[in-house]
Amino acid sequence: MTDYGPLLVRIAARAAEDEPMLPLASRPGPLGAAELDLAERRLGFPLHPLLRAVYRTFANGGFGPDYQLFSLIGGPTAEQSVDVYLANRSAGAGTHWAWPEGVLPVLSWGCGMYACVDCRSEQGTVLLFEPNPGDPDLAWYIDAPSLEMWFDGYVSRTGWWDKLEDGDEPDLQPWPDFKVRASG
Repeated sequence: MTDYGPLLVRIAARAAEDEPMLPLASRPGPLGAAELDLAERRLGFPLHPLLRAVYRTFANGGFGPDYQLFSLIGGPTAEQSVDVYLANRSAGAGTHWAWPEGVLPVLSWGCGMYACVDCRSEQGTVLLFEPNPGDPDLAWYIDAPSLEMWFDGYVSRTGWWDKLEDGDEPDLQPWPDFKVRASG
């Protein structure tokens, strides 16, 4: 089992920098084991271990890049990851826009775009769902090869979203597993 403790400390420090006037105590508190188990039962799959650790030891959303992470279940954010996932799976079922099983939306970038964690991949690949071109075959990209790298990009301010501010366009590769996973 991987020790995510040092990364969780770095995430907490970055979150405190982002909102120095908002004490960490006023963020949505971490989830208990029973709440995490309920979320996993509703989803039908286990969370990636790092994502589970973030929600269990740090906070139930309300921090992170740009619009910030959703609450997983319950909590103060307008959208919760579990509800967004289940709605997307239901809405796209049987269509070319079918939502891939095990791909949990964790953050909205706006305009229908999501950062999602592939909870079925060992490394927790982070995917970008970008539906705006209007073609489901062009809507899925690899945002980061692992959730750990994605959080490191947030902490160190090297994520593609930070580079946009400097005028650099992200060079994201298409996610090759989309069709297989969406039909499963």
